[in-house]
Amino acid sequence: MSYSHHTMGSGSRTARRTFEFGRTHVVRPKGKHQATIVWLHGLGDNGSSWSQLLESLPLPNIKWICPTAPTRPVAILGGFPCTSWFDVGELSEDGPEDWEGLDASAAHIANLLSTEPSDVKVGIGGFSMGAAMALYSATAYALGRYGNGNPYPINLRAVVGLSGWLPGSSSNSTELILYYLIAGDDVVPYKYGEKSAHSLSISGFWSVTFKSYEGIGHYTVPKEMDEVCNWLTARLGLEGSR
Repeated sequence: MSYSHHTMGSGSRTARRTFEFGRTHVVRPKGKHQATIVWLHGLGDNGSSWSQLLESLPLPNIKWICPTAPTRPVAILGGFPCTSWFDVGELSEDGPEDWEGLDASAAHIANLLSTEPSDVKVGIGGFSMGAAMALYSATAYALGRYGNGNPYPINLRAVVGLSGWLPGSSSNSTELILYYLIAGDDVVPYKYGEKSAHSLSISGFWSVTFKSYEGIGHYTVPKEMDEVCNWLTARLGLEGSR
């Protein structure tokens, strides 16, 4: 699926950016379908690798949707093209944000959730850049709009971010309620995970849980995934997940 966005170039010319998303992998629930979560991979990865891990989790009531990001040049890799939810340079307090790319990916994710049954709770999770994308989607939900001003259409019930950060955390604020689990590691610096959790807390989000695992690399470990399972089971009121 592709999304087109207009950006202003020099003079009065308008440039069109088209984002072609890759294959989406779906893991069907083994039990009663109570929740659907879109899970977002990290930079250079794809939906297939995460679908295999998610299928092994003891969460039979969750349907997992694992999309693949567009392939695009990425500034932090010197312009080398790879799968990426948005363009990203060096992580810093005042680094520029690719709002157009963030909005295009957030709209694609929302579209994946738009056809879920009304009695099914929906959420978004992700790892690394996927975590950043999940948290950006959460702020779009809480504010009721994307960064470009268009209305955000999905009622999110849970957001999980592992080893990630909140894009544009200095400019996001809300007084609505949402749930988060955030973890940091040695690639995405601890301070960015901690700052993201703090930004969410002081902006009115409640039940923000920040976890740090000593010695962990830029990958998930069984203890971390066990906490994710327990957190989702409690927050979403899932039946028979253990």
